[in-house]
This record gives sequence, C-alpha cells and structure tokens, in this order.
Amino acid sequence: MNKAWWKEAVVYQVYWRSFFDSNGDGVGDLDGLIMKLDYIKDLGVDVIWLNPMFQSPDKDNGYDISDYYQVMEKAGDMKVVERLINEVHQRGMKLIMDLVVNHTSNQHPWFIESKSSKDNPKRDWYIWKDGVDGKEPNNWRSYFHPTPWEYDQTTNQYYFHSFAVEQPDLNWKNPEVRHEIYQMMRFWLNKGIDGFRMDVINLLAKLEGFPDTETPYNLSYLGNNPGIHEYLQEMNREVLSAYDILTVGEIPFVTPEDGLLYVGENRNELNTLFHFEVADDMKTWDMITFKQIQKRWYEGLNGQGWNSQFLNNHDHTRQVTRYGNDHIYRVQSAKLLATMIHTLPGTPYIYQGEEIGMTGVKFNHIEDYNDIAMKNKYLEEVAKGKDSTQVLKDLQLLSRDNSRTPMQWDNSENAGFSVGKPWIKVNPNYVDINVEADLNSHDSIFKYYKKLIALRKEHDVMVYGDYEDLLEHDDKLYVYSRTLNDITWIIMLNHSDDEVELRLNDMYAQKENTLIITNYADVNEEESLVQIRLRPHEARIYQI
Repeated sequence: MNKAWWKEAVVYQVYWRSFFDSNGDGVGDLDGLIMKLDYIKDLGVDVIWLNPMFQSPDKDNGYDISDYYQVMEKAGDMKVVERLINEVHQRGMKLIMDLVVNHTSNQHPWFIESKSSKDNPKRDWYIWKDGVDGKEPNNWRSYFHPTPWEYDQTTNQYYFHSFAVEQPDLNWKNPEVRHEIYQMMRFWLNKGIDGFRMDVINLLAKLEGFPDTETPYNLSYLGNNPGIHEYLQEMNREVLSAYDILTVGEIPFVTPEDGLLYVGENRNELNTLFHFEVADDMKTWDMITFKQIQKRWYEGLNGQGWNSQFLNNHDHTRQVTRYGNDHIYRVQSAKLLATMIHTLPGTPYIYQGEEIGMTGVKFNHIEDYNDIAMKNKYLEEVAKGKDSTQVLKDLQLLSRDNSRTPMQWDNSENAGFSVGKPWIKVNPNYVDINVEADLNSHDSIFKYYKKLIALRKEHDVMVYGDYEDLLEHDDKLYVYSRTLNDITWIIMLNHSDDEVELRLNDMYAQKENTLIITNYADVNEEESLVQIRLRPHEARIYQI
C-alpha cells in the first residue's frame, strides 16, 4: 500500500446553505463559511468538502446545475469562491468540490437546446426515447419519482432522469459531452481546488437498450453498467492524472469486488469511494451486520485500494440519532461513534455539527420539510390511500432534512445561524446543543474529536495499520485491533445502553498497555485488559 496525503487526511463536509448566514437572508453562504474557517481549522481537519454552489434553480438544493461556470447567487459569486480557496489554503487546509455530471438542470442551456428539436446538435447530449405502446420506454423507477421518463410534447419523446424531473441525465456515450465535462473540471482545478467528491459517479453508463426489469424497485440497474470504467479511465487520463488531488466517488450498489474496480491503485480511476452498505442498507444499528460489512470491505480492498468511513452526511440522518443514542447517552454515544469512524480502515469524514453531537429532527408537518425525495414519496404513498400521518412517520427517520437543519452555533435566536428566517427550521434542541455550550463543557464532544484527529496525525497505526475484529459475533461490543509493525492498538466500543463485561485473550495480560483515549473521564488506567467492565456507550483505545 502506497502512502498518500489523502489517505492520512480527515475531511469535514460543509453543507453551506445550513452552515452560517453572513447576510441575513436565511440561507448560509460562502462568506459565512469563510467567517467560520478558523473554527474548522481548530478541529484539526485537513480537507473541506463543499456541496454544490454552482448556478442552479435549486430544485434539489444545488444538485440541479444550470451553469457549471457560475456561482449560485444564494452562495455568493466567483470572487467569493476564489477568496474561499485562498483562505482555506492559507490555513493549511484543502478544498474539494462536488462534481455533479450524471445530470444537469432542465434549465441548463444544453438541455434547452436538446429539447428544442430532434435534429438540434445537442439532442444527443441527453437521453431521448420513443414511448412504447403509448407509455414510458420501460418500467424503471427513478430515485425521486415513480418513473425516470418525462414526456416532452414538443418532440413527442421521453427524456431520462435518474432523479427529479428537473434533472435530466447527460448522455455519456456522446464524446462531445465528455469533452465538455473534462474542460469544466480543468477550469475548477486550475482555480486551485484540491479535488472532487463525485456525485453518483457510477450512474454515468446506462444499460444498453434500456430493457424492462423484473425488480423495478431495486434501483441497482441504474449503476455499474458496462462502459463506466472506460469513462473513468478516460477522465483520469484526460484530467485527474495531471493534478495531485483527492477524488472520492459516491458509488451505490457496489460490493468490495466492484469497489476495487473503481479505486484499485493499478486501475487509474479514483482514489477512494463512498459505498452505501451501511448508510443505505442498514436503516438502524445492527452490530453484526456492521462488523461483517467492515470485514468484507477491509479484506476486499486491503493493500490494493482505499475506503472511506462515514455514518452521516447531507443525505443521511445524523449518526447519533440513527445509529447511536441521542438521549441520555448522547455525549458518550457521539464520542463512541467518532472513535469508531476515526479508527476503522479508510479516510474519516465529519459532517458539520456531528462534532458537537447534533441530532436529527422530526417535524410535525410535511410542509416543514424541503427534501424533494421525501415530499415526492409522501405524495405517492398518500395517493395510494394510505394515512398521511403514518406515511409522514414512516418517512421521517430517513428524510434527508434530518441532517440539513442549520448549524447550531449558540442558544440565541435561530441558533446563531442567521438573523433572518432560516430556509429550513432549526432543530428546537439548539438551546442546549450548540457549539458555544459544547466548547464550554467539561465533557466537550468537539474537544474529543480534536484529540482523535491529533492522534491520527501522530500515529500511522490509525491510518495504515492492519485491521482485525476480535469479537465478531458479539452484538453489543465492537473490539478490534490495528497493527503496524510492532505497534498494536486495541479499540474497545460498548455500543449499547447496558454495562457489559469484556473478556479478552490472556495474551493481553502479559503485555504492557497504555490508555490512549477514552470517552469516560474516570477510567482506571491500571485496569487489566483481560477483564474489563465497559459502561453504556463507553469507548477506549489502548496501545499494546
């Protein structure tokens, strides 16, 4: 395994519209991010991942881009972006941006031309098909809609959209499209950004012929299709290989074997990836399943490719609510999850607010939600005659808005996020859970994160160490080792609300050990490692 700066990095994700509002319009912006860069720097992270801030009608919070070379007015302008890049670099950090090239907005000039007529030069820049027997071209679904096909009366054909109707998919089979995208990527890299998080990058290649499927609700037919690796290898040759950058692909529907094809060090495609065997497939915490996922991915990539570690982001409910205990053990649970993410193999990602233990929300009315995927699903289910209250309840846990509420800076109005009315409601618990309160607490989650990140910079074993699960079949305890040369770290996590006794192999009794970090302040550092009682959501790391 080769060493690389991006393997050793810790990434902090900024969902800018919910981070900090500098001008009082209720929407976070890039000036607000610049004002808070010292806060991020103090945490110790190396890379900031910025969600899309390109020109957009904002139907899907910026993931519907109408101009790749302009900045959304809500976010700022190009001068602010240039200043942001400079300010990030001045603080010794790097900046990566979202690359959204599976689709554009339906208001992008390319699409407006494409739909104008069948013989327009840009017609083939998108995917157009005739209907079949007066219906859609096939029986597929989209992520946000019961069908991925939208009928256009002007040309009497359907266009394809993997997501919202307003997000038509680009036709990557067309070399002109690919050339245009590569040119845009070079533009931003030459501006000084340090890489890309690539939105649903494995969806670029479509199944030849668009055949009907027997399982339309299993959307895996949208991704990993023949041609995808040729596209990414071409992208690497044409653009990526010329820059020392971080590339991380958002890649659903993959096994470790598939994943290695994207990130294998001999493949010349991407540096690393997000897979979704946890975030998409594990609705609530399942210890045994999680252990199995970690083992398979470690064994599948070990020595050949690189993984990412995350439990929440702008699309997935906050980790302490979904996978931890956000009530009486919120602080301990938040620290335990942090310990786990920062010590498992791969690059750790922190989603804004996670470092103070922010929780998910449950709004009482569908009107309080902005998530287009959730709102469309709500309408679809209610139209079937289902009880609207139950439908809302069923959709709440996995709503993307759970993680999109404004950053909670202090206990003043709107959590110190904005002096105006926020674009989405603030979580009511901001009065107690906020940055100011956490930093003043003797039990600060932020300071625990800061210590974990500092340890990762000081100890290569956290980054490059071999991984072994020491208690594969325990459904409460997650105990594993990381070993590099003659150094072994034992990570002990009691991921439950109960006190649990941990018994390790006697071999550890004969070895000297040092307590590296713990999320409980009163741990007896002389305690034998052979028999330990771990309190609810207790986390410890020992060096053997």
